[in-house]
Amino acid sequence: MPSKPFMPSAFRDLPPVVWTLFSGTIVNRLGYLVTPFLVFFLASRGVTGSDTSYVLGALGAGHLLGPAVGGVLADRIGRRPTMLIGLIGASAAQGALFLAPGVWTMAAAALLISAAGSTVSPAVYALLADAVESERRRRAYALFGWGVNIGTAAGGVLGGYLAAHGYWLLFAVDAGSMLLYALVVTFRLKEPKRPTRNDRKADDGIGYGVVLRDRLALLTLPLFGIQLFVYSLTEVALPLAIRDSGLSPAVYGAMAAVNAVLVVALQPLVTAWLTRLPQLAVQSAGSALIAVGVALTGLADGVAGYTVSVVVWSLGEVVVAGIAASVVANLAPAHARGRYQGAFGWTWGTARFAALTLGVTVYTTLGPAVLWWTALVAGTAAAAGTLALAKRIERRTEHALAA
Repeated sequence: MPSKPFMPSAFRDLPPVVWTLFSGTIVNRLGYLVTPFLVFFLASRGVTGSDTSYVLGALGAGHLLGPAVGGVLADRIGRRPTMLIGLIGASAAQGALFLAPGVWTMAAAALLISAAGSTVSPAVYALLADAVESERRRRAYALFGWGVNIGTAAGGVLGGYLAAHGYWLLFAVDAGSMLLYALVVTFRLKEPKRPTRNDRKADDGIGYGVVLRDRLALLTLPLFGIQLFVYSLTEVALPLAIRDSGLSPAVYGAMAAVNAVLVVALQPLVTAWLTRLPQLAVQSAGSALIAVGVALTGLADGVAGYTVSVVVWSLGEVVVAGIAASVVANLAPAHARGRYQGAFGWTWGTARFAALTLGVTVYTTLGPAVLWWTALVAGTAAAAGTLALAKRIERRTEHALAA
């Protein structure tokens, strides 16, 4: 764990397990190299056109399957075993994809990579909730997200260098980083005490019935899903808009760098400043800021305009860091934290998949203006809906603490 003088003040009082997950996540995300360069790798193997969509579709489908499975496993067999299954399985799948002889074997390997990799997140989020009480969870999840962004930003630079020297290096580093994270899990993390049988409700079953019977969760998760859909348009529709403006792909790379620098530099400071405010109000304000920033993309026609839009939604991303996962953790009973986080992960995967499919379809068929207006209206409406639920969520959290 880092020495206290070098810790950002917002995170200084968090327990060692949170810092272990933070460090392991940076290592893991440093190796998150294959997916961003997958299209180029496939082209090098002669896979183009519609065949590429089969592999990418399988990759997207795995992000819908993995969180659901990971949530159940995290509650049934434990956090650490679930993380190890996901990390080792995804590492093996990297090798399978590199060695796959045809399109369908590539698609199967891509499905396994994303499904196994996304199995890890519900277990990590549940472990964070186990380790940190309600008042500090937002900061714990923000720190974890900060680690994801640090690793991803550094990994983007590393990936470009390695790809130029051979795609096999991307697969080797990706698989190696997962195995290194698995070693961290094995030797540095302890499995938390499991709830006793008396702590569980008899009718919870082994699946997601406990979540589906929670009316407040069923209201909250779709609102988060809409907000995540709007945010995911930054990965999907922004490149299309830059292309249609006649700008080079290097401009999109520059916009990604602007986002990375802002998030990595500002998140600890903003989290420390906003932690004293009601988290649902902050979440709503940040989500509205993201919606406005995404909608501003429709007004941009040059580098300056796109930079303004990226700065606006990046600031929104910084504001909301860690809040949604913390809210879901606070809604969950202790014995079902994995499944609640699995449901949240599935919501995230569905939102991203919808952005890849529905978002692109709206952009290309109905026109960019329709998509940008939809993002603005849907994003601000979801932010307002989240704020309207604030009192109910606060009462639920207070009741759980009292119990």
